[in-house]
Amino acid sequence: MATRIGRRRFLGSAVAGGVGAIALGALGERLAGFDAAGATPTPVSGSSGVATHQWAMVIDLRYCNGCKLCTTACQAAHFLHPDQTWIDVFSMTNAAGESYFMPRPCMMCEDPPCVPVCPVSANIRTPEGLTLVDQSRCIGTRICMNSCPYQARYFNWEDAERVPRQPFPQEPAWPVPQVKGTVGKCIFCAAMLPAGKLPECIASCPMGTLYLGDLESDVAVNGLGATVKLSSFLAENDAVKFKESYGTHPRVYYILGHGQDVDADAEAG
Repeated sequence: MATRIGRRRFLGSAVAGGVGAIALGALGERLAGFDAAGATPTPVSGSSGVATHQWAMVIDLRYCNGCKLCTTACQAAHFLHPDQTWIDVFSMTNAAGESYFMPRPCMMCEDPPCVPVCPVSANIRTPEGLTLVDQSRCIGTRICMNSCPYQARYFNWEDAERVPRQPFPQEPAWPVPQVKGTVGKCIFCAAMLPAGKLPECIASCPMGTLYLGDLESDVAVNGLGATVKLSSFLAENDAVKFKESYGTHPRVYYILGHGQDVDADAEAG
Protein backbone atom coordinates (compact mmCIF):
# COMPACT_ATOMS: atom_id res chain seq x y z
CA MET A 1 0.00 0.00 0.00
CA ALA A 2 1.29 3.44 -0.84
CA THR A 3 2.10 5.53 2.22
CA ARG A 4 2.00 9.31 1.94
CA ILE A 5 4.99 11.06 3.47
CA GLY A 6 4.07 14.31 5.19
CA ARG A 7 6.64 17.07 5.58
CA ARG A 8 6.91 16.79 9.37
CA ARG A 9 7.01 12.99 9.33
CA PHE A 10 9.72 12.77 6.68
CA LEU A 11 11.95 15.39 8.22
CA GLY A 12 11.57 13.80 11.64
CA SER A 13 12.56 10.38 10.34
CA ALA A 14 15.41 11.94 8.40
CA VAL A 15 16.90 13.41 11.55
CA ALA A 16 16.44 10.12 13.39
CA GLY A 17 18.19 8.30 10.59
CA GLY A 18 21.12 10.69 10.50
CA VAL A 19 20.31 12.15 7.10
CA GLY A 20 22.44 15.27 6.64
CA ALA A 21 20.59 18.26 5.20
CA ILE A 22 22.71 20.70 3.21
CA ALA A 23 22.21 24.15 1.75
CA LEU A 24 21.10 24.38 -1.86
CA GLY A 25 24.24 26.31 -2.71
CA ALA A 26 26.35 23.26 -1.82
CA LEU A 27 24.41 20.78 -3.93
CA GLY A 28 26.77 20.92 -6.86
CA GLU A 29 29.72 20.20 -4.61
CA ARG A 30 28.06 17.26 -2.84
CA LEU A 31 26.61 15.83 -6.05
CA ALA A 32 29.77 16.23 -8.10
CA GLY A 33 29.16 14.62 -11.45
CA PHE A 34 25.50 13.76 -11.01
CA ASP A 35 24.39 15.67 -14.05
CA ALA A 36 24.24 15.04 -17.74
CA ALA A 37 27.35 17.08 -18.42
CA GLY A 38 29.96 14.83 -16.80
CA ALA A 39 31.53 14.36 -13.43
CA THR A 40 34.30 14.50 -10.98
CA PRO A 41 34.44 10.96 -9.60
CA THR A 42 33.28 10.56 -6.01
CA PRO A 43 34.31 7.69 -3.73
CA VAL A 44 31.94 4.93 -2.71
CA SER A 45 33.00 5.18 0.91
CA GLY A 46 35.25 7.27 3.06
CA SER A 47 38.70 6.30 4.24
CA SER A 48 37.12 4.86 7.39
CA GLY A 49 35.17 2.38 5.29
CA VAL A 50 31.86 3.95 6.30
CA ALA A 51 29.47 4.49 3.39
CA THR A 52 29.34 8.11 2.29
CA HIS A 53 26.14 7.68 0.25
CA GLN A 54 22.71 6.17 0.88
CA TRP A 55 21.13 5.74 -2.52
CA ALA A 56 17.46 6.23 -3.34
CA MET A 57 15.34 7.00 -6.38
CA VAL A 58 12.48 9.43 -6.93
CA ILE A 59 9.96 8.91 -9.73
CA ASP A 60 7.82 11.92 -10.57
CA LEU A 61 4.72 10.44 -12.18
CA ARG A 62 3.54 13.90 -13.24
CA TYR A 63 6.01 13.83 -16.11
CA CYS A 64 6.21 10.19 -17.25
CA ASN A 65 4.85 9.89 -20.81
CA GLY A 66 5.26 6.13 -21.11
CA CYS A 67 8.00 6.28 -23.75
CA LYS A 68 9.89 3.40 -22.06
CA LEU A 69 13.27 4.81 -23.02
CA CYS A 70 14.36 4.01 -19.47
CA THR A 71 13.58 0.35 -20.12
CA THR A 72 15.34 0.13 -23.46
CA ALA A 73 18.39 2.03 -22.21
CA CYS A 74 18.71 -0.37 -19.28
CA GLN A 75 18.35 -3.40 -21.53
CA ALA A 76 20.95 -2.10 -23.95
CA ALA A 77 23.48 -1.22 -21.25
CA HIS A 78 23.18 -4.59 -19.53
CA PHE A 79 22.65 -6.69 -22.68
CA LEU A 80 19.36 -8.10 -21.44
CA HIS A 81 16.88 -10.22 -23.32
CA PRO A 82 13.64 -8.42 -24.32
CA ASP A 83 11.63 -10.09 -21.55
CA GLN A 84 14.03 -8.86 -18.88
CA THR A 85 12.76 -5.43 -17.90
CA TRP A 86 14.75 -4.42 -14.85
CA ILE A 87 12.80 -1.18 -14.93
CA ASP A 88 9.36 -1.67 -16.42
CA VAL A 89 6.75 0.96 -17.26
CA PHE A 90 3.16 -0.02 -16.53
CA SER A 91 -0.02 1.54 -17.88
CA MET A 92 -2.26 2.38 -14.93
CA THR A 93 -5.75 3.81 -14.50
CA ASN A 94 -6.84 6.19 -11.73
CA ALA A 95 -10.21 6.32 -9.99
CA ALA A 96 -11.57 8.68 -12.67
CA GLY A 97 -10.70 6.20 -15.43
CA GLU A 98 -7.76 8.27 -16.67
CA SER A 99 -4.57 6.57 -17.78
CA TYR A 100 -1.07 7.26 -16.51
CA PHE A 101 2.28 5.49 -16.51
CA MET A 102 4.28 4.03 -13.65
CA PRO A 103 7.95 3.03 -13.95
CA ARG A 104 8.90 0.22 -11.56
CA PRO A 105 12.56 -0.56 -10.85
CA CYS A 106 13.84 -2.58 -7.90
CA MET A 107 12.63 -0.84 -4.76
CA MET A 108 16.02 -1.24 -3.02
CA CYS A 109 14.22 -2.06 0.21
CA GLU A 110 15.82 -1.31 3.54
CA ASP A 111 14.38 -4.62 4.75
CA PRO A 112 14.53 -6.67 1.52
CA PRO A 113 12.66 -9.97 1.89
CA CYS A 114 14.76 -11.44 -0.92
CA VAL A 115 18.00 -11.35 1.11
CA PRO A 116 17.37 -13.61 4.12
CA VAL A 117 15.55 -16.33 2.15
CA CYS A 118 18.50 -17.15 -0.13
CA PRO A 119 20.01 -20.49 1.00
CA VAL A 120 23.46 -19.62 -0.38
CA SER A 121 23.61 -15.92 0.59
CA ALA A 122 23.70 -14.83 -3.05
CA ASN A 123 21.53 -11.79 -2.29
CA ILE A 124 23.40 -8.98 -0.59
CA ARG A 125 22.61 -5.50 0.64
CA THR A 126 25.50 -3.07 0.38
CA PRO A 127 26.41 -0.48 3.02
CA GLU A 128 25.03 2.15 0.64
CA GLY A 129 21.60 0.55 0.56
CA LEU A 130 21.65 -1.35 -2.74
CA THR A 131 20.36 -4.91 -2.99
CA LEU A 132 22.44 -6.91 -5.47
CA VAL A 133 22.81 -10.52 -6.63
CA ASP A 134 26.11 -12.39 -6.57
CA GLN A 135 25.60 -14.61 -9.62
CA SER A 136 28.78 -16.52 -8.82
CA ARG A 137 26.95 -17.87 -5.76
CA CYS A 138 23.36 -18.03 -7.05
CA ILE A 139 22.14 -21.59 -7.68
CA GLY A 140 18.81 -20.59 -9.19
CA THR A 141 16.34 -21.67 -6.52
CA ARG A 142 14.18 -18.62 -7.36
CA ILE A 143 13.07 -18.40 -3.73
CA CYS A 144 14.02 -14.71 -3.81
CA MET A 145 11.73 -14.17 -6.78
CA ASN A 146 8.79 -15.56 -4.86
CA SER A 147 9.58 -13.37 -1.87
CA CYS A 148 9.74 -10.09 -3.80
CA PRO A 149 6.35 -8.32 -3.50
CA TYR A 150 7.24 -6.10 -6.47
CA GLN A 151 7.97 -8.86 -9.01
CA ALA A 152 11.21 -7.05 -9.81
CA ARG A 153 13.42 -10.12 -10.31
CA TYR A 154 14.04 -12.17 -13.44
CA PHE A 155 15.38 -15.66 -14.01
CA ASN A 156 18.00 -16.18 -16.69
CA TRP A 157 16.54 -19.10 -18.63
CA GLU A 158 18.81 -18.59 -21.62
CA ASP A 159 22.46 -17.90 -22.25
CA ALA A 160 23.32 -14.23 -22.18
CA GLU A 161 23.74 -12.25 -25.34
CA ARG A 162 27.28 -11.91 -26.63
CA VAL A 163 28.72 -8.78 -25.09
CA PRO A 164 31.74 -6.66 -25.95
CA ARG A 165 34.45 -5.92 -23.42
CA GLN A 166 32.90 -4.13 -20.45
CA PRO A 167 34.17 -1.11 -18.50
CA PHE A 168 33.70 -3.03 -15.24
CA PRO A 169 34.38 -6.62 -14.18
CA GLN A 170 31.51 -9.10 -13.99
CA GLU A 171 30.41 -8.66 -10.38
CA PRO A 172 27.25 -7.92 -8.38
CA ALA A 173 27.62 -4.19 -9.06
CA TRP A 174 27.80 -4.87 -12.83
CA PRO A 175 26.42 -8.35 -13.68
CA VAL A 176 27.20 -8.19 -17.39
CA PRO A 177 26.82 -10.62 -18.99
CA GLN A 178 24.05 -12.30 -17.07
CA VAL A 179 24.66 -15.93 -16.09
CA LYS A 180 22.25 -18.64 -17.25
CA GLY A 181 20.47 -20.34 -14.37
CA THR A 182 20.71 -17.35 -12.02
CA VAL A 183 18.48 -14.46 -10.99
CA GLY A 184 19.00 -10.91 -12.24
CA LYS A 185 17.52 -7.57 -11.26
CA CYS A 186 17.84 -3.79 -11.35
CA ILE A 187 21.10 -2.66 -9.77
CA PHE A 188 20.81 1.16 -10.02
CA CYS A 189 23.90 0.77 -12.26
CA ALA A 190 25.90 0.41 -9.04
CA ALA A 191 29.33 0.20 -10.68
CA MET A 192 28.78 3.57 -12.36
CA LEU A 193 27.90 5.51 -9.22
CA PRO A 194 31.42 5.93 -7.77
CA ALA A 195 32.42 7.68 -11.02
CA GLY A 196 29.56 10.16 -10.67
CA LYS A 197 27.55 8.59 -13.48
CA LEU A 198 23.77 8.47 -13.37
CA PRO A 199 22.04 5.10 -13.84
CA GLU A 200 21.15 4.47 -17.48
CA CYS A 201 17.41 4.71 -16.87
CA ILE A 202 17.74 8.16 -15.30
CA ALA A 203 20.21 9.51 -17.85
CA SER A 204 18.00 8.39 -20.75
CA CYS A 205 14.68 9.84 -19.54
CA PRO A 206 13.81 12.84 -21.75
CA MET A 207 11.13 14.05 -19.34
CA GLY A 208 13.28 14.26 -16.21
CA THR A 209 10.91 11.85 -14.48
CA LEU A 210 13.56 9.84 -12.64
CA TYR A 211 15.94 11.18 -9.99
CA LEU A 212 18.91 9.58 -8.30
CA GLY A 213 18.81 10.54 -4.65
CA ASP A 214 21.35 10.40 -1.84
CA LEU A 215 19.76 10.32 1.61
CA GLU A 216 23.12 11.00 3.20
CA SER A 217 23.72 14.36 1.51
CA ASP A 218 19.98 15.04 1.02
CA VAL A 219 20.21 15.74 -2.69
CA ALA A 220 18.73 14.30 -5.87
CA VAL A 221 19.28 14.95 -9.57
CA ASN A 222 17.56 13.87 -12.78
CA GLY A 223 18.88 13.26 -16.27
CA LEU A 224 18.18 16.86 -17.30
CA GLY A 225 20.54 18.14 -14.61
CA ALA A 226 17.83 19.45 -12.29
CA THR A 227 19.06 19.20 -8.69
CA VAL A 228 16.77 19.33 -5.65
CA LYS A 229 17.02 19.07 -1.90
CA LEU A 230 15.71 15.54 -1.46
CA SER A 231 13.82 15.81 1.83
CA SER A 232 12.08 19.04 0.80
CA PHE A 233 11.24 17.67 -2.64
CA LEU A 234 9.59 14.59 -1.14
CA ALA A 235 7.75 16.40 1.64
CA GLU A 236 6.47 19.31 -0.44
CA ASN A 237 5.16 16.96 -3.13
CA ASP A 238 3.59 14.44 -0.72
CA ALA A 239 5.72 11.55 -1.98
CA VAL A 240 4.54 8.00 -1.39
CA LYS A 241 6.16 4.58 -1.31
CA PHE A 242 4.82 1.57 -3.20
CA LYS A 243 3.30 -1.17 -1.04
CA GLU A 244 5.01 0.05 2.09
CA SER A 245 2.50 -1.95 4.13
CA TYR A 246 4.63 -5.00 3.36
CA GLY A 247 7.23 -3.63 5.76
CA THR A 248 10.03 -3.59 3.20
CA HIS A 249 10.76 0.16 3.58
CA PRO A 250 11.44 0.88 -0.10
CA ARG A 251 13.96 3.50 -1.13
CA VAL A 252 12.02 4.38 -4.27
CA TYR A 253 9.66 7.31 -3.78
CA TYR A 254 6.76 8.25 -6.07
CA ILE A 255 5.39 11.73 -6.60
CA LEU A 256 1.79 11.67 -7.76
CA GLY A 257 -0.23 14.51 -9.22
CA HIS A 258 -2.96 13.15 -11.49
CA GLY A 259 -5.13 11.21 -9.07
CA GLN A 260 -2.88 8.18 -9.23
CA ASP A 261 -2.97 5.30 -6.81
CA VAL A 262 0.23 3.32 -7.26
CA ASP A 263 -1.25 0.40 -5.33
CA ALA A 264 -4.35 0.12 -7.50
CA ASP A 265 -2.92 -2.16 -10.20
CA ALA A 266 -1.32 -5.39 -9.01
CA GLU A 267 0.35 -5.79 -12.41
CA ALA A 268 3.01 -3.32 -11.32
CA GLY A 269 4.07 -5.73 -8.62
